Amino acid sequence: MIRIQLLIISFLSVSFCMEAQEALTITQCYELARNNYPLIKQHDLINKTEQYNLASAAKGWLPQIAVNAKATYQSDVTKLPFDSEKLSAIIPGFSIPTLGKDQYQATAELSQTIWDGGVIHSARELTKAQATANRQQLESDLYALNEKVNQLYFGCLLQDELISQNNLLQKELQVNIDRITAMMENGVANQSDKESLEVELLNARQHEIELKAGRKACSRMLGILITPPNPLKEGPYEELILTTPSIFSVPPQRGWDGRLEELGVNRPELKALEAQSHLTDIQNKQIAAGLMPRIGLFAQGGYGRPGLNMLEDSFEPFYIAGVRLSWNIGKLYTVKNDRRKVETGRRAIGIQRDVFLFNTAMQLMQQNTEIQKMTDLLKAGDEIVRLRTSIKKAAEAKLENGVISVTDLIREINAEDMARQTVAANRIRQLMAIYNYMYTTNNN
Repeated sequence: MIRIQLLIISFLSVSFCMEAQEALTITQCYELARNNYPLIKQHDLINKTEQYNLASAAKGWLPQIAVNAKATYQSDVTKLPFDSEKLSAIIPGFSIPTLGKDQYQATAELSQTIWDGGVIHSARELTKAQATANRQQLESDLYALNEKVNQLYFGCLLQDELISQNNLLQKELQVNIDRITAMMENGVANQSDKESLEVELLNARQHEIELKAGRKACSRMLGILITPPNPLKEGPYEELILTTPSIFSVPPQRGWDGRLEELGVNRPELKALEAQSHLTDIQNKQIAAGLMPRIGLFAQGGYGRPGLNMLEDSFEPFYIAGVRLSWNIGKLYTVKNDRRKVETGRRAIGIQRDVFLFNTAMQLMQQNTEIQKMTDLLKAGDEIVRLRTSIKKAAEAKLENGVISVTDLIREINAEDMARQTVAANRIRQLMAIYNYMYTTNNN
């Protein structure tokens, strides 16, 4: 029920943002993608399974009832070591009864466990540990959605930046077309000069169509990821308005000596492995509990022939009550192998943890290098844009004085546009690299 409410809230929040044209943040997209993903329903299943297993384990303390019935025929029966005929001659009327070889018995037994060596307790602890491990694994699977959100979110922002730069280029080209038109009126330019600029403007508009198509596709995929299906609309949202996230400072990457604290990673995968390791501890306790004896009370009532008096060859009711101790020492044969299997599983978990940390350390080094590279490129790119803009303005002045041709001006305009596009793209790539770094460490 709670998950359904979360999905409804997510749907309404996205619908409200779209209707009001409010921009979504990347944090909101993380949460919306998580609540919209079908795997989130697994949380309820894990909780219900845990409740059922805990309830079943607790019933081990309830009184147990067993009903048995049997009918047998045996080759011999119990007899007294006396000659009944001689005794009858000495004692008139005396006779020794003889049991029938066909015997019948029906019993009902009520038993109550007093001490089970910790079997029920370990079973409950194992159920809780297994549910915790399943939840942590589910969190690990859901966390992977953040990486998909990063790719699509920054993909949309990159297209937005390129579209914005394309619009600036079109305005620049239109200004120069107007300048050439004025020069034509003064007789210092010809029609071919104007047509050359118009061709470049058409190329820019054509590129804009491609950029908008890419933005639309990227936005559509992000919309499907974060938005529940809306029966009131024909298709998924295609024009999500996104906020450019802030730039977080990334600490310099240091050498890793194998310790988690040095690496600074707080990923759910590590918590899932830790939960699995705790599960092996509980399994060891369960093995130890299985070696303990059991003590309990019992009461048995029955009806059969013979009853408790073996010399009465008739159907009689009977009952027995007492204390019972049972000890299955057969488990001692396999206890070493059972513990070795658990220890093998623990070592496998440790290896998975080491592999994960090793790969994460390598990934962080690569991402840190990428962030530094993007930072350096942006510094150089800003200077290139400044110089390209100065060169372009000088070319415009030279064109008005008839020193250079329109082709030379177009080359300078395109060079400035490429420099601006590069800076815009690198700025988004830097943001994406930073947020990928944050995803890898899970330290916001």
